[in-house]
Amino acid sequence: MNSNALTQLDWNKDGTGLLPAIVQDYQSGRVLMLAYMNQEALAKTLSSQKVTFFSRSKQRLWTKGETSGHFLKLVDIHVDCDNDTLLVTADPVGPACHTGTLTCFGDDALTAAQQMSFLNKLEAVIAQRISDTPEGSYTARIWSQGKTRMAQKVGEEGVEVALAAVTQEDDRLISESADLLYHLTLLLKSRDLSLAAVVRELEQRHAAKP
Repeated sequence: MNSNALTQLDWNKDGTGLLPAIVQDYQSGRVLMLAYMNQEALAKTLSSQKVTFFSRSKQRLWTKGETSGHFLKLVDIHVDCDNDTLLVTADPVGPACHTGTLTCFGDDALTAAQQMSFLNKLEAVIAQRISDTPEGSYTARIWSQGKTRMAQKVGEEGVEVALAAVTQEDDRLISESADLLYHLTLLLKSRDLSLAAVVRELEQRHAAKP
């Protein structure tokens, strides 16, 4: 969060003292909603770490989730190049829309990036299973068997992916690929690494190509 950028905000550009605030899920990248903030709403957002807006209809501050419990936990705030729009990244607790959908634009993933973002959620679920070790959890069991067993599972799943590609139908290849991604994610976690690190490596390789 760039504190200096927040001090440069143009609150009086349209004479209302309000700025549009676009809220984005920090994991999936989904645009959750659009609302407005005044200086007081921004200050309360920063102090409470719960996203707060100014309601134009009620003419008062309102913290998202104050009645439903579906808060937006603040992750970061960015300012656009004209200093008159806020991009708020947040961790939503429940659906963002009062209608019950994940976003105010519906539940459907609108971009390929949003669909791929489930891998972030997978990493979070794996971390939670490791931490909580719930009874019957496959993740907790494999984790307890150690890094060597996790590496072995990645090797096994890689072979199954290759065999499915040569001898089986598409749905089987997809299923085996999902197993491989899961076990690879778990193995990376055992080294305190993430899929994002793998993506960065791919990006660097791409950038280095002529």
